[in-house]
Amino acid sequence: MAGLRPADIESLEAFKNISPDSGCPTFVHPLFNPKIAAHSPPDPPYKEITPPKDRGSFADPEKKALFAVATPVDLTESIGTELKNVQLSQLTNQQLDELAALVNERGVVFFREQDLTTERQVEIFEHFGILDKHPTQKDTKYFVVRGSNADWRTLLSYTPWPLPDFHSDTSFEINPPSYSMLRMEEHPEVGGDTAWVSQYGTYDELSPQIQKLLESLHCVHTSRLQYDTTIDYFGDQPNRAPIDTHHPAVRTHPVTGLKALTYNISYVTGFAELKKAESDALMQFLNYHIHSADDHYVRWKWAPGSIALWDNRATLHRIIPGNYTSGTRRGIRTTIFGEKPFYDPKSEGRIQRAERLAREKEGGNVNGTKSSGEANHPGS
Repeated sequence: MAGLRPADIESLEAFKNISPDSGCPTFVHPLFNPKIAAHSPPDPPYKEITPPKDRGSFADPEKKALFAVATPVDLTESIGTELKNVQLSQLTNQQLDELAALVNERGVVFFREQDLTTERQVEIFEHFGILDKHPTQKDTKYFVVRGSNADWRTLLSYTPWPLPDFHSDTSFEINPPSYSMLRMEEHPEVGGDTAWVSQYGTYDELSPQIQKLLESLHCVHTSRLQYDTTIDYFGDQPNRAPIDTHHPAVRTHPVTGLKALTYNISYVTGFAELKKAESDALMQFLNYHIHSADDHYVRWKWAPGSIALWDNRATLHRIIPGNYTSGTRRGIRTTIFGEKPFYDPKSEGRIQRAERLAREKEGGNVNGTKSSGEANHPGS
């Protein structure tokens, strides 16, 4: 394996501070890391906004216009649908709204062999809402995503941010992104896959007691760990100072009305209402819970021209680490601002809703009438 991975781990300040006893690097506190201490972010912090109404709310629930031109293929029971025989670039606004609704329901939708340009990708996302800007993003409209073949198991000893683990994009923002799209321009033949997990599914699989506990808590989301690592390891210059935000540990999706877990491994450092040891124990369980959710998991093998469109409010994702050649993975990502996360105690879990509708349908059949309960949740 020698030579497969780059030596750029030595860019870390820790590698300039070697222990005389072990011969290994020692962690350097950010305040005394000259690269981090010297950086002054140029942009002010974001303030809360009220984004436009979600485009999925305007869609035909049956998605007749979209499915008239595209063939949906579900990749798993819980999450992930590929749309075949269609060019995303050619969809009308009505079809895009129905695509948004499909993403709300299935978490992530995939396309292959697409002719989409960066300009049309930005245009589609401007139809969906207000473009967001990643803290290290240079262009105002899109973010360039690359791969990494670094040894992250070693890096985690010297960087505080678990970059390659499951997350929803910039969940620490006051208005975290709703939709994200990644269009791959360059990609190795093998390696660099991305995996998604359904947060509808991870919520549903919890016991009612743990569901109730989490519904009473707020996750502490932070950008501090990302901020330090992107400066120290990647040499980036973040646009905004690091922040902490407290979002409900279980949120209600504004379109589907379904409950979804909001905890993620990369950006959550604890629970606001719990003591440190209690938070640590609950996070240890949830890390295991997410990584063992194979029944709510989909993995996508990329190729140039492939696209993934996902809902950060209903999914987590991660790039799968690998040993592919540096510089062979490049994609264009666009995101838009979502609503500030909220929890409605009247909302339902996905399984809870399915069971309720089944009962109501059975009751309607017994009475010989159509049950009024077959209508979707008001937020659907």
